[in-house]
Amino acid sequence: MSFGETPITVIGNLTADPELKFTEGGAALAKFTIAATPRVFDRESSQWKDGTATFFRCAAWRQLAEHAADSLTKGARVVAHGRIRQHDWQTDQGENRSMLVLEIDEIGASVRFTTVTINAKRPTKSAPPAGDNPWDTGAAAGKSESDEPPF
Repeated sequence: MSFGETPITVIGNLTADPELKFTEGGAALAKFTIAATPRVFDRESSQWKDGTATFFRCAAWRQLAEHAADSLTKGARVVAHGRIRQHDWQTDQGENRSMLVLEIDEIGASVRFTTVTINAKRPTKSAPPAGDNPWDTGAAAGKSESDEPPF
């Protein structure tokens, strides 16, 4: 994030499945909308009521975009952190348009009201060659000299 940008964290629900596209250069782009709806307790009726929803148009790029599209679906409650960006353009009729977009840096499922399962995509490391592993006690090959732990 650059100096002077406006960071923001939004908690809300996806209004639709993320839409995954690829630029001509091959970069992944996921577009989606988060609806953040405040809830207030009405003391007169003793019930919770929804306030006015705020809709945040969001964009995620590259690997984050692909992971978001693979992991998140309509209705998912998410915690998203990013920065506000303004996009300006001109229509075919010459009218100037502008739109604020939340460019996502981090996003994840909220576990406040549900549970999630994490499927980590970590690179695997190959095992060191035989004899190079200082933790190898030989027990796997039945070479243990005693029943005592090696340390």
